[in-house]
Amino acid sequence: MPQVPAATRTLRVLRYLASQPDPVPLEHISRACGLPRSTAYHLLAAMVAEGFVVHLPEERRYGLGLAAFEVGSGYSRQAPLQRLARHPLAALVDRTGESAHLAVLHGRDVLYVLEERAPARPSLVSDIGVRLPAHLTASGRAMLAALPPAQVRALYPGAADFVDRTGRGPRTPAALRSLLSEVRRAGHATEDGEVTLGLSSVAAAVLDHNAHPVAAVALTYPGARAGLSEEVRSVAVSLTRRIGGRDVAPTRPLVPRQEPPRG
Repeated sequence: MPQVPAATRTLRVLRYLASQPDPVPLEHISRACGLPRSTAYHLLAAMVAEGFVVHLPEERRYGLGLAAFEVGSGYSRQAPLQRLARHPLAALVDRTGESAHLAVLHGRDVLYVLEERAPARPSLVSDIGVRLPAHLTASGRAMLAALPPAQVRALYPGAADFVDRTGRGPRTPAALRSLLSEVRRAGHATEDGEVTLGLSSVAAAVLDHNAHPVAAVALTYPGARAGLSEEVRSVAVSLTRRIGGRDVAPTRPLVPRQEPPRG
């Protein structure tokens, strides 16, 4: 433990606190982060003084402070995921000749935050800033499949929560569960005419360090094409690793694409 930098220990504590639904006792922090109790106490005292942690003396527990929220807000303002994804999405379009986009999950919707349109391809409904029902889109299905089942049940408790666009797609919680099980087995999601008739999409989730979906990479194309699932999953795996995330391999694991050397 003396060889572990103090900054590493501090970040370990913050990451643990961020993963908890409620403030936790000192003993839990010490045990989960592999720190001596006295070390954890002094680190927490310093983080309390800086506003990253709050101490609840009546409960003898610690939780995240306002400064941690400000860091998270700064992350959102700087949009680093979109910046990281812009070049890989452009390269994906160059390789496949199909339009690509990046989406995030917002309740039962997906919100499109980045699009790279392929030449000679029509404009898509999935433009930047557009929201679509998550259960109908490949992007949404890829992210829903990575959520805990209880969270999916909370989002879709009954048939009334399922929106229809083209007469296709799941209409009940049971149908959605079955579809998401297949997505988890495959490691990618698809949709065929469920958003726009005549167009299909394939998507894979980008995961954080807790394997929680923070976004999804997708390609949209007319008709049927082989090999696109490997392409989108390769980009999703690459982005997952670039943000320090933890990839969950499908039944058929995929080695990320190695870009050829330039020059």
